[in-house]
Amino acid sequence: METPQVSDPNTTIQTPLTAKSPFELRVNLGRDVPESDVRSALASGEMGFLHSFTTGSAVDGPGVRVVAWTTGCMWRCLYCHNPDTWTMTNGLPVSVAKATEELSKYRSGLKIMSGGLTISGGEPLMQHRFVVKLLTAAKAMGVHTTLETNGYYGERLTDQDFNAIDLVMLGIKTWDPAQHRRLTGMDVAPTLELAKRLAARGRKIWIRFVLVPGLTDDREDVASIARFAAGLGNVERVEVLPFHQMGRFKWQRLGLNYALETVEPPTAALAAQICEIFRAEGLKAN
Repeated sequence: METPQVSDPNTTIQTPLTAKSPFELRVNLGRDVPESDVRSALASGEMGFLHSFTTGSAVDGPGVRVVAWTTGCMWRCLYCHNPDTWTMTNGLPVSVAKATEELSKYRSGLKIMSGGLTISGGEPLMQHRFVVKLLTAAKAMGVHTTLETNGYYGERLTDQDFNAIDLVMLGIKTWDPAQHRRLTGMDVAPTLELAKRLAARGRKIWIRFVLVPGLTDDREDVASIARFAAGLGNVERVEVLPFHQMGRFKWQRLGLNYALETVEPPTAALAAQICEIFRAEGLKAN
């Protein structure tokens, strides 16, 4: 893996929107935007804050994708690999028009490679109006759209907004409410409510589950998620994502207490066992 790049908040050189990797550490890129402008941007959706665009992703939705990584997140996941995206003004202020222009450069290639645009984060729904505008612009180009979300602010999306989203990649961290609060600092109920709402409207979902040894590998807890997902009827697949340490340097550089310093990634055998729990409920899992 390439050495992650670090943006220098004191430099006078414009930081490019496109990054080589989402693991670049980027901070304070929007620090000079007045608070009133931040509030106005969130209200109108005409401007958003992006960590970066990355291209050529084959792991963030179907086909080969451009991924827009938003900044701002209300969760504090213990295993977050991009804690620099927690703070909204760590991102670059970008207009919908500029983001759309950037995406248009890749439109033909995305169609050829059966890909599209994925908006991830951070938590995109902290900037839901900007996100919906950008997804709508992508749809107008004929580009497939995916929203990756923790679902906590799912109520911000209207039924009409769903029309701009071809696929929702929904992160379910764990089933037990108390454990979920320990892992993320927030309740799991809004995530599950969004899943049920999407199911009621027949909207496609991929479930994303991060497998962390000692934290999210309780078999009965996983089985509860599997039963819930199978009962929805609209889950196309479950992605079991092995925990990794590629974001550890960010916690260190940001001066954050990283509780998982010594945790090892799951073995292939453990990942296979967890996938089998989902498959036992009739779900496609990998």
